[in-house]
Amino acid sequence: MKVLTVNPGSGSLRLHVVRTEDEHVLDAVEIGKPADEADGEIESFVDRVGELDAVAHRLVHGGRDLDSPTVVTPAVRTRIADVRSLAPEHIPHTEAMLDKLTERLPGLPHVVCPDTAFHRGLPEVARTYPLPEAWRARWDLRRYGFHGLSYQWASRRAAELLERPAGDLNLLIAHLSGGCSVSAVARGRTVDTSMGFTPLEGTMMTKRSGAVDPGMLLWLLREGHLTVGELEDGLYHRSGLLGLSGTSDDTRELVRQARDGDVAARFALAVFEHRARRELAAVAASLDSVDALVFTGDIGWDQPEIAEAVAGGLGVLGISGGLDAGRDRDAVISDPAASIPVLTVRSREELSLAHAAETIA
Repeated sequence: MKVLTVNPGSGSLRLHVVRTEDEHVLDAVEIGKPADEADGEIESFVDRVGELDAVAHRLVHGGRDLDSPTVVTPAVRTRIADVRSLAPEHIPHTEAMLDKLTERLPGLPHVVCPDTAFHRGLPEVARTYPLPEAWRARWDLRRYGFHGLSYQWASRRAAELLERPAGDLNLLIAHLSGGCSVSAVARGRTVDTSMGFTPLEGTMMTKRSGAVDPGMLLWLLREGHLTVGELEDGLYHRSGLLGLSGTSDDTRELVRQARDGDVAARFALAVFEHRARRELAAVAASLDSVDALVFTGDIGWDQPEIAEAVAGGLGVLGISGGLDAGRDRDAVISDPAASIPVLTVRSREELSLAHAAETIA
């Protein structure tokens, strides 16, 4: 099949055309603006790629009802709209792309692929929040987990690189990018993950805070220091690396600034690395053993300084630093004598999307 994959972020858009027989990317474009501002670029790309067999759309949050890749119907569109408020930075962009492309390519099957689907088998003890039963039942308050398309690919590639069946492996995986999360994957299934009901929980991110004391947030609201809108904007857009450095949310720039003596940049990176280690150690408690640590996502793949700092601080788990700084291919980057190998895997969400479309379209 020839599948167009659609991956809208909160402020960017990635389009790929994948030939599923050999997982070859025939064409691709990354647009540095939201989907609703990229009409011309989208039209130009679709015009040049020619005949297609299906379109696969990444859906960040599937909610309770969309827990697997699903062909789009009016009923599915209603379900997507129902969970819009759970991922307000992402779902509206997916809806915009569905509007544009179902109109532009009406004869093709359009498949939505929830990032939450990979985590649908989370053990009950891992997905349950200790909240009143009435709340949990009425609003389905639980841990969903995210970045599932990335974890699916990273698990597969790790098995190939280690030359072991995925069903035999216990993996710690860190997806570090604009949004960051970590997961423990046991024999191909998630057993714990850092993101929860929304993509705001867990480890610190580039602009998002990650987990913070809910009592502090209640205090800010109760005492009238912030409105709900101000609090949401701060947690989603002005926290994380940007909030601590005061200058940038880009690890590449912050690494350069830190080397030049910028104290705030170095501190922001140090907190980011600490929070990643903390979350990895936490989810590791859900594994019987650790067979490998895998870094993926834009930062995990392309920022060796971050990987080194995170891995080098996990000695309590038997993981060590001294990693190969090269990033030209997926590889084991730890010393061959390391007791627990460390891998770097380029995130290939487009291949997970194309495979899902091929399976059900």
